[in-house]
Amino acid sequence: MSLRMALLGLLTAYGPASGYDLAKSFERSVAHVWQAGHSQIYPELAKMTADGLVTVEAEGARGRKIYAITPEGGAELRAWLISHDPTGPARNEVALQAFLLPLLDPGEALAVLERLRAYTERKLAELEALHAVKHASPVPEGATTGVRFGNLALDLGIRQTRTTLAWANDTIAAIGRRA
Repeated sequence: MSLRMALLGLLTAYGPASGYDLAKSFERSVAHVWQAGHSQIYPELAKMTADGLVTVEAEGARGRKIYAITPEGGAELRAWLISHDPTGPARNEVALQAFLLPLLDPGEALAVLERLRAYTERKLAELEALHAVKHASPVPEGATTGVRFGNLALDLGIRQTRTTLAWANDTIAAIGRRA
């Protein structure tokens, strides 16, 4: 369901787009919080068209379709945002590795943690660079909340990544003291 909502959100924020354009927008924005590839996006667009949530506004060369959100799609997105409580289990590979870390000897665990710390530092730098780019220009007119599309999720991602980095540093220190 969340892929559907992400696509409806992109169409609402950026206007009509092809499946390819949506996939590229997804990679530049939503992919920081929700993963989906072309092989998932195109079938979902077909389902959304059949469900009346989007319409094919135009067809171009090589079967390229331009999708636009319908009023029904806008209403479904709005209802989901207002009333949906997240239900899916969290899927976080860093947390899974943290859960399984006690299976390793301390030296191996430290090596894994060093790798996780380096990964987290790179991710934080990437998110902070994106933040700097997004905040370099003014919020566009018509932004109903006064916040640029995606900034709230970007802020959440930065805070979560900083917390993961602090956890990695603390855990490295704790295992180092015991080793």
